Amino acid sequence: MEDTSRRELFRIIGGSLVLSAAGSGVLSPALAQHVHAEIAAVKSLGGGPNYVPKKFTRHNFLTLKALGDIIVPGASDAGAAEFIDFLSSHNDELAAIFNGGFGWLDNYMQKTYGADFLNATSTQQNELLDKLAYEKNRTPETAPGVHFWTWTRNMVVDAYYTSPAGVKDIGYMGNGAMKVFSVPQEAVDYAIKRSPFAKEG
Repeated sequence: MEDTSRRELFRIIGGSLVLSAAGSGVLSPALAQHVHAEIAAVKSLGGGPNYVPKKFTRHNFLTLKALGDIIVPGASDAGAAEFIDFLSSHNDELAAIFNGGFGWLDNYMQKTYGADFLNATSTQQNELLDKLAYEKNRTPETAPGVHFWTWTRNMVVDAYYTSPAGVKDIGYMGNGAMKVFSVPQEAVDYAIKRSPFAKEG
């Protein structure tokens, strides 16, 4: 059973998750690290048997893992699906966005291809996701899917790049002192060229 301080922390995390109109759940890096630590504590990375989805059905959870790896290869190993499920278990609005989206996705795939997303071919999956990814392809029928796909992409990217694997992937070394700080001459030249001090001619 969670102790009081942990329950309070996750209540704060759920309340701090700002759901933007652009389709993203804005969470500070510090709070994101708490989520990743909690997931790691139950050995959930990679969707291992010790992680039981808290807000998604197993089918929807596996669908999210598949979508995550399409968006960022390796996202499932970094625990992106677990991250999103965990946050959804502390924010009902986020859970509704994803659970509604999973329903739309499988319904559309069944009507179009005769199979849900997980059981469709990769060609069929990519065909639909290409429709959802580009505004020019938007139709009244696909509009709910566009909304869901936007949220999924943004949340998977957030989840991956705040995870240990994602932080390592971008080469972030942490804050530290530097003996010498110097700006590359190319950057100085570029800045001066675009400044009011640039020489005419």
